[in-house]
Amino acid sequence: MSRYSNAFESQTGQVAPEKAAQLDQLFDQIGRGKALPPRGHQAVALGLSAHTLNDPREDPPLFAYYRWVMTHCFQSGQVNELTARLIGMAFTSANIFATDLPQPLTLNPWQLTPMLDFPLKNTQAVVIENNGVFALLHQEHPDWPLILQSGNDFNDVYVQLIQHLEERGMRYAYLGDLDSKGVQMADQFARLLKQTAAKDVAALQTPKDVRIWLADMGRKDPHRTRQLKVVTPVYQAEMTTIRLFGKFVEQEQLMGIYEKRIGQWLDAGK
Repeated sequence: MSRYSNAFESQTGQVAPEKAAQLDQLFDQIGRGKALPPRGHQAVALGLSAHTLNDPREDPPLFAYYRWVMTHCFQSGQVNELTARLIGMAFTSANIFATDLPQPLTLNPWQLTPMLDFPLKNTQAVVIENNGVFALLHQEHPDWPLILQSGNDFNDVYVQLIQHLEERGMRYAYLGDLDSKGVQMADQFARLLKQTAAKDVAALQTPKDVRIWLADMGRKDPHRTRQLKVVTPVYQAEMTTIRLFGKFVEQEQLMGIYEKRIGQWLDAGK
Protein backbone atom coordinates (compact mmCIF):
# COMPACT_ATOMS: atom_id res chain seq x y z
CA MET A 1 0.00 0.00 0.00
CA SER A 2 1.34 3.45 -0.93
CA ARG A 3 1.73 6.43 1.37
CA TYR A 4 -1.22 8.07 -0.40
CA SER A 5 -3.51 5.14 0.33
CA ASN A 6 -2.19 4.95 3.89
CA ALA A 7 -2.90 8.62 4.46
CA PHE A 8 -6.39 8.30 2.96
CA GLU A 9 -7.32 5.28 5.08
CA SER A 10 -5.84 6.56 8.33
CA GLN A 11 -7.43 9.99 8.07
CA THR A 12 -10.83 9.11 6.61
CA GLY A 13 -11.42 5.66 8.11
CA GLN A 14 -12.38 4.45 4.62
CA VAL A 15 -10.82 1.74 2.50
CA ALA A 16 -8.95 2.99 -0.55
CA PRO A 17 -10.68 2.02 -3.83
CA GLU A 18 -9.59 -1.01 -5.79
CA LYS A 19 -7.77 1.02 -8.46
CA ALA A 20 -6.04 3.39 -6.04
CA ALA A 21 -2.59 1.96 -6.79
CA GLN A 22 -2.94 2.99 -10.44
CA LEU A 23 -2.77 6.63 -9.36
CA ASP A 24 0.51 6.30 -7.43
CA GLN A 25 2.60 6.99 -10.51
CA LEU A 26 0.68 10.19 -11.21
CA PHE A 27 0.95 11.39 -7.61
CA ASP A 28 4.69 10.73 -7.61
CA GLN A 29 5.06 12.80 -10.79
CA ILE A 30 3.13 15.66 -9.20
CA GLY A 31 5.40 15.48 -6.17
CA ARG A 32 8.46 15.79 -8.42
CA GLY A 33 6.97 18.82 -10.18
CA LYS A 34 6.77 17.08 -13.55
CA ALA A 35 4.92 18.97 -16.30
CA LEU A 36 1.79 16.96 -17.05
CA PRO A 37 -0.54 16.83 -20.08
CA PRO A 38 -4.27 17.60 -19.73
CA ARG A 39 -6.13 15.45 -17.24
CA GLY A 40 -7.75 13.19 -19.83
CA HIS A 41 -4.33 12.21 -21.13
CA GLN A 42 -3.11 11.61 -17.58
CA ALA A 43 -5.94 9.14 -17.01
CA VAL A 44 -5.39 7.26 -20.27
CA ALA A 45 -1.66 6.94 -19.53
CA LEU A 46 -2.61 5.20 -16.27
CA GLY A 47 -4.85 2.73 -18.06
CA LEU A 48 -8.07 4.52 -17.09
CA SER A 49 -10.79 6.04 -19.24
CA ALA A 50 -10.24 9.65 -20.24
CA HIS A 51 -13.01 11.03 -18.02
CA THR A 52 -11.97 9.26 -14.82
CA LEU A 53 -10.16 12.23 -13.25
CA ASN A 54 -12.66 14.85 -14.46
CA ASP A 55 -16.09 13.28 -14.13
CA PRO A 56 -17.21 11.91 -10.73
CA ARG A 57 -19.77 9.71 -12.48
CA GLU A 58 -17.16 7.66 -14.34
CA ASP A 59 -15.76 5.90 -11.25
CA PRO A 60 -17.13 7.62 -8.12
CA PRO A 61 -14.92 5.87 -5.50
CA LEU A 62 -11.72 6.46 -7.47
CA PHE A 63 -12.65 10.07 -8.25
CA ALA A 64 -13.36 10.76 -4.56
CA TYR A 65 -10.00 9.20 -3.63
CA TYR A 66 -8.18 11.22 -6.32
CA ARG A 67 -9.75 14.49 -5.11
CA TRP A 68 -8.92 13.67 -1.48
CA VAL A 69 -5.26 13.03 -2.23
CA MET A 70 -5.00 16.14 -4.43
CA THR A 71 -6.50 18.26 -1.65
CA HIS A 72 -4.67 16.81 1.35
CA CYS A 73 -1.30 15.66 0.00
CA PHE A 74 -0.37 18.58 -2.25
CA GLN A 75 -0.27 22.34 -1.84
CA SER A 76 -2.47 24.70 -3.83
CA GLY A 77 -0.80 25.49 -7.14
CA GLN A 78 1.65 22.57 -6.88
CA VAL A 79 0.19 20.66 -9.83
CA ASN A 80 1.97 21.55 -13.06
CA GLU A 81 -0.53 20.41 -15.67
CA LEU A 82 -1.68 21.70 -19.04
CA THR A 83 -5.34 22.41 -18.54
CA ALA A 84 -8.01 21.75 -21.13
CA ARG A 85 -10.66 23.31 -18.92
CA LEU A 86 -11.96 26.77 -19.76
CA ILE A 87 -15.56 26.81 -18.55
CA GLY A 88 -15.61 27.63 -14.85
CA MET A 89 -11.92 28.58 -14.82
CA ALA A 90 -12.00 32.29 -15.56
CA PHE A 91 -11.36 35.68 -13.99
CA THR A 92 -13.55 38.51 -15.26
CA SER A 93 -12.77 42.12 -14.42
CA ALA A 94 -13.12 45.66 -15.69
CA ASN A 95 -10.46 48.37 -15.45
CA ILE A 96 -8.06 46.34 -13.30
CA PHE A 97 -5.27 45.84 -15.82
CA ALA A 98 -3.66 48.64 -17.85
CA THR A 99 -4.63 47.40 -21.31
CA ASP A 100 -6.38 48.85 -24.35
CA LEU A 101 -8.40 45.67 -24.80
CA PRO A 102 -12.18 46.12 -24.59
CA GLN A 103 -13.61 45.77 -21.09
CA PRO A 104 -14.68 43.63 -19.28
CA LEU A 105 -11.69 41.36 -19.68
CA THR A 106 -11.99 37.60 -19.07
CA LEU A 107 -8.80 35.65 -18.43
CA ASN A 108 -8.44 31.88 -18.76
CA PRO A 109 -5.86 29.53 -17.16
CA TRP A 110 -3.44 29.87 -20.05
CA GLN A 111 -3.25 33.63 -19.47
CA LEU A 112 -2.73 33.44 -15.73
CA THR A 113 1.07 33.52 -15.40
CA PRO A 114 1.78 36.49 -17.70
CA MET A 115 -1.07 38.47 -16.12
CA LEU A 116 0.12 38.05 -12.54
CA ASP A 117 2.56 40.95 -12.91
CA PHE A 118 0.84 42.82 -15.73
CA PRO A 119 0.68 46.62 -15.14
CA LEU A 120 -2.39 47.74 -13.18
CA LYS A 121 -4.81 50.49 -14.06
CA ASN A 122 -6.24 50.71 -10.53
CA THR A 123 -5.32 49.54 -7.04
CA GLN A 124 -8.92 49.42 -5.78
CA ALA A 125 -11.56 46.94 -6.87
CA VAL A 126 -15.18 46.27 -6.01
CA VAL A 127 -15.93 42.54 -6.11
CA ILE A 128 -19.49 41.80 -7.26
CA GLU A 129 -21.15 38.45 -6.64
CA ASN A 130 -23.99 38.82 -9.16
CA ASN A 131 -23.39 38.66 -12.95
CA GLY A 132 -26.25 41.00 -13.82
CA VAL A 133 -25.25 43.61 -11.24
CA PHE A 134 -21.68 43.49 -12.52
CA ALA A 135 -22.84 43.99 -16.11
CA LEU A 136 -25.19 46.87 -15.24
CA LEU A 137 -22.64 48.66 -13.05
CA HIS A 138 -20.07 48.38 -15.81
CA GLN A 139 -22.52 49.72 -18.37
CA GLU A 140 -23.49 52.68 -16.21
CA HIS A 141 -19.95 53.35 -14.93
CA PRO A 142 -17.55 52.02 -17.59
CA ASP A 143 -14.44 53.36 -15.81
CA TRP A 144 -15.06 51.73 -12.44
CA PRO A 145 -12.68 48.91 -11.39
CA LEU A 146 -14.86 45.84 -10.88
CA ILE A 147 -14.22 42.12 -10.41
CA LEU A 148 -16.89 39.49 -10.97
CA GLN A 149 -17.00 36.88 -8.23
CA SER A 150 -19.65 34.93 -10.16
CA GLY A 151 -21.50 32.99 -7.51
CA ASN A 152 -19.52 30.32 -5.68
CA ASP A 153 -16.87 29.86 -8.35
CA PHE A 154 -13.65 30.27 -6.36
CA ASN A 155 -11.62 28.57 -9.07
CA ASP A 156 -7.82 28.36 -9.12
CA VAL A 157 -7.34 31.18 -11.64
CA TYR A 158 -9.61 33.47 -9.64
CA VAL A 159 -7.95 32.69 -6.31
CA GLN A 160 -4.39 33.09 -7.58
CA LEU A 161 -5.13 36.43 -9.22
CA ILE A 162 -7.05 37.77 -6.21
CA GLN A 163 -4.23 36.86 -3.84
CA HIS A 164 -1.42 38.07 -6.11
CA LEU A 165 -3.17 41.37 -6.82
CA GLU A 166 -3.52 41.88 -3.07
CA GLU A 167 0.23 41.34 -2.69
CA ARG A 168 0.69 44.11 -5.26
CA GLY A 169 -1.41 46.50 -3.19
CA MET A 170 -4.94 45.93 -4.46
CA ARG A 171 -7.69 46.96 -2.00
CA TYR A 172 -10.98 45.09 -2.17
CA ALA A 173 -14.55 45.75 -1.12
CA TYR A 174 -17.11 42.95 -1.58
CA LEU A 175 -20.82 43.18 -2.45
CA GLY A 176 -23.13 40.16 -2.45
CA ASP A 177 -26.67 39.02 -1.77
CA LEU A 178 -27.76 39.47 1.84
CA ASP A 179 -28.86 35.91 2.42
CA SER A 180 -27.12 33.07 4.20
CA LYS A 181 -25.26 31.80 1.16
CA GLY A 182 -24.26 35.28 0.05
CA VAL A 183 -22.78 36.10 3.46
CA GLN A 184 -20.97 32.76 3.51
CA MET A 185 -19.42 33.54 0.11
CA ALA A 186 -18.36 37.00 1.30
CA ASP A 187 -16.72 35.36 4.31
CA GLN A 188 -14.97 32.87 2.03
CA PHE A 189 -13.67 35.70 -0.15
CA ALA A 190 -12.38 37.63 2.87
CA ARG A 191 -10.52 34.54 4.09
CA LEU A 192 -8.69 34.27 0.76
CA LEU A 193 -6.90 37.50 1.59
CA LYS A 194 -3.67 37.64 3.59
CA GLN A 195 -3.27 41.37 4.25
CA THR A 196 -6.82 42.77 4.29
CA ALA A 197 -9.11 42.71 7.32
CA ALA A 198 -12.60 41.31 6.78
CA LYS A 199 -14.15 44.53 8.11
CA ASP A 200 -12.44 46.40 5.25
CA VAL A 201 -13.78 43.89 2.73
CA ALA A 202 -17.25 44.62 4.18
CA ALA A 203 -16.80 48.41 4.04
CA LEU A 204 -19.63 48.88 1.50
CA GLN A 205 -21.99 46.42 3.21
CA THR A 206 -21.46 46.63 6.97
CA PRO A 207 -23.39 44.76 9.69
CA LYS A 208 -25.25 48.02 10.45
CA ASP A 209 -26.22 48.34 6.78
CA VAL A 210 -27.47 44.76 6.77
CA ARG A 211 -29.79 45.42 9.70
CA ILE A 212 -31.25 48.53 8.06
CA TRP A 213 -31.68 47.00 4.62
CA LEU A 214 -33.25 43.81 5.95
CA ALA A 215 -35.73 45.87 7.97
CA ASP A 216 -36.59 48.15 5.03
CA MET A 217 -36.44 45.79 2.05
CA GLY A 218 -36.13 42.23 3.35
CA ARG A 219 -38.33 39.36 2.24
CA LYS A 220 -39.11 36.30 4.33
CA ASP A 221 -37.62 32.94 3.36
CA PRO A 222 -36.58 30.29 5.95
CA HIS A 223 -34.37 28.43 3.46
CA ARG A 224 -32.35 31.47 2.33
CA THR A 225 -31.94 32.71 5.91
CA ARG A 226 -30.86 29.47 7.61
CA GLN A 227 -27.70 29.45 9.73
CA LEU A 228 -24.55 28.64 7.77
CA LYS A 229 -20.99 28.51 9.06
CA VAL A 230 -18.87 31.65 8.71
CA VAL A 231 -15.55 32.41 10.39
CA THR A 232 -14.82 36.14 10.44
CA PRO A 233 -16.54 38.25 13.14
CA VAL A 234 -17.97 40.81 10.72
CA TYR A 235 -19.73 38.14 8.69
CA GLN A 236 -20.77 36.23 11.78
CA ALA A 237 -22.63 39.40 12.81
CA GLU A 238 -24.31 39.63 9.42
CA MET A 239 -25.25 35.95 9.43
CA THR A 240 -26.78 36.30 12.90
CA THR A 241 -28.88 39.27 11.76
CA ILE A 242 -30.15 37.43 8.69
CA ARG A 243 -31.08 34.38 10.76
CA LEU A 244 -32.85 36.46 13.43
CA PHE A 245 -34.80 38.56 10.91
CA GLY A 246 -35.58 35.56 8.74
CA LYS A 247 -35.33 37.92 5.76
CA PHE A 248 -33.03 38.38 2.78
CA VAL A 249 -32.19 41.19 0.35
CA GLU A 250 -30.84 40.60 -3.17
CA GLN A 251 -28.21 42.72 -4.90
CA GLU A 252 -30.62 43.91 -7.56
CA GLN A 253 -32.60 45.70 -4.84
CA LEU A 254 -29.56 47.75 -3.81
CA MET A 255 -28.41 49.21 -7.12
CA GLY A 256 -29.13 52.82 -6.22
CA ILE A 257 -27.33 52.49 -2.91
CA TYR A 258 -24.44 50.66 -4.54
CA GLU A 259 -23.84 53.37 -7.12
CA LYS A 260 -23.55 56.10 -4.49
CA ARG A 261 -21.38 54.08 -2.11
CA ILE A 262 -19.01 52.67 -4.71
CA GLY A 263 -18.36 56.13 -6.11
CA GLN A 264 -17.60 57.49 -2.65
CA TRP A 265 -15.35 54.54 -1.76
CA LEU A 266 -13.35 54.88 -4.98
CA ASP A 267 -12.97 58.64 -4.56
CA ALA A 268 -11.82 58.25 -0.95
CA GLY A 269 -9.09 55.82 -2.00
CA LYS A 270 -7.53 58.04 -4.65
